[in-house]
Amino acid sequence: MSEALTIAGVDIQPGTQHQLELPVASLYTDTQVSIPVHVIRAKKDGPKVFVSAAVHGDELNGIEIIRRLIQSKLKLLKGTLILVPMVNVYGVLNQSRYMPDRRDLNRCFPGSPKGSLAGRVAYTFLNSIVQHCDYGIDLHTGAIHRSNLPQIRANLDDEQTLALAQAFGVPVLLNANVRDGSLREAAVNKGTRVLLYEAGQALRFDELSIQTGERGIRNVLSSLGLIRKRQQRKKIAPFIANRSDWTRASASGFVCEFAKLGAYVEKGQVLAEINSPLGELIQSVVSNRTGIVIGKQNIPLVLEGDAMFHVAYFGSAADEVAEHIEIMNDQIMPLTTQTI
Repeated sequence: MSEALTIAGVDIQPGTQHQLELPVASLYTDTQVSIPVHVIRAKKDGPKVFVSAAVHGDELNGIEIIRRLIQSKLKLLKGTLILVPMVNVYGVLNQSRYMPDRRDLNRCFPGSPKGSLAGRVAYTFLNSIVQHCDYGIDLHTGAIHRSNLPQIRANLDDEQTLALAQAFGVPVLLNANVRDGSLREAAVNKGTRVLLYEAGQALRFDELSIQTGERGIRNVLSSLGLIRKRQQRKKIAPFIANRSDWTRASASGFVCEFAKLGAYVEKGQVLAEINSPLGELIQSVVSNRTGIVIGKQNIPLVLEGDAMFHVAYFGSAADEVAEHIEIMNDQIMPLTTQTI
């Protein structure tokens, strides 16, 4: 029998569920701000997994993914699942990526109990939640005015992490180095393997990203034995990209784009045209290599040097990746095509 799990002074027994608030700091008004946490424990011992969202406060898809997981009333066969829909509560309140001290929370780990506000939040989350867990899934979106294709970023040189990434069930896996000060780096140093799920854009709900994320989390949980295995439709084979680059604007102007998110593009293909306000063509933006568009800018205005298209490279398999992206879209989007 598992022992009680203690979070924020609350003992959570095996075979129970508990919702709690993890205190982090106060507002100027002396109003206490807390991180909401939902814990589900099976009676049988097993892996402990956290799923977190809104480390960047304007990245909202993950909040909805976790809400749907909670509302689905998951039945665990073994282990523990810790769901944290908002890590950066301050950012969510302000519809901002950053903390009130203008720091990026995902560059402030492992944090400090006596540091800046961002450092204190990072320290509290890491030591109250992450250190209890064997695995984690951190949910993100593109930045403001940018969209990301559903993808997993992780250390794919680690066999266990690679297996989890493949189980998630998205076509694109990026073998990504950890960033200094990131949650993923701090978690790995604590012995917790983490997948980073990127999909959609900031301050928007994107149904493809949400449903793909929820399904992927369930796939990972079933692969770890926490929930029953699900019958899948046609399997979405994942492909690993060891390199990706942003194609940047070589001039300033108004954009007419030709390449969409998830598109297969060839070397030398025109991705967009940059025009003057009077309609004169200033510059064509071309792909430097053959690959898949996994991220893009959404607004039709660019300044010279702006990142426009994020292209991942898969070698000769790029056309197969595109096919599996279509399979993913066909499996999910018939339900709805709504973006809020």
